Amino acid sequence: MTTTSILIYIFLGSASLSYFMYGKSQRKAVALFCGIGLGVVPYFGLGMWQLVIVSVIMMALPFFVKI
Repeated sequence: MTTTSILIYIFLGSASLSYFMYGKSQRKAVALFCGIGLGVVPYFGLGMWQLVIVSVIMMALPFFVKI
C-alpha cells in the first residue's frame, strides 16, 4: 500500500461515517444508504481509480436525488 491509497481509504472512511450519521439523524434515506455504500465499496477489490470514481458518484448522489 502506498501513502496515497492509505489517505484515500481514510478519507472514504470519514466520508462514509459522515454521510451515515447525517442520513440517520436527519432521516435522509439517500444519504444513509450512500454512507453505507461508501463503507462497503472498498471491500469489492476495485482498482484505485475505479474506487475513486464510484466513491465520487456516491458522494454526489445525495445532492441530485431528493427523496
